[in-house]
Amino acid sequence: MLRHPKIKNWQEAAELVKGWQEAGLKVVFTNGCFDILHAGHVDLLARARAEGDRLLLGLNSDASVRRLGKSPERPVNPQEQRAYVLAHLESVDAVTVFEQDTPLELIEAVQPDVLVKGGDWPVDKIVGAETVKKRGGIALSLPLLENYSTTAIVEKLSRK
Repeated sequence: MLRHPKIKNWQEAAELVKGWQEAGLKVVFTNGCFDILHAGHVDLLARARAEGDRLLLGLNSDASVRRLGKSPERPVNPQEQRAYVLAHLESVDAVTVFEQDTPLELIEAVQPDVLVKGGDWPVDKIVGAETVKKRGGIALSLPLLENYSTTAIVEKLSRK
């Protein structure tokens, strides 16, 4: 089993966020599948982290990824491996997995100060934005690096 101290269950993540906030730190939350990690992911996570003092990453579970309808072979990498790789990134302070179709329940549980998604999500469509804004926080849609996507990588590999 792959373990890393940054991988937390929801309760641990909520306690961590609360402690950070009590210490006066601004907590950023983002989420996604992060199936085959690529430069676009790393860039987005670094820029998300720059919006605050700590970054909590909500990771779609394998079942959640499958329900997104990306393709039958997704996720390529199981959630345990995806969480382990993400936990090793300098920009990521903690990772927690969610089983639901959206991260709304997780966002409500951890109460971040800033909510970030990639530029393919307009702010008014970001799940959890209203929850964060009600507490005085902000939701941001950060531009993506062009020509980087897991779907494109999977399609390229399937043509070989």
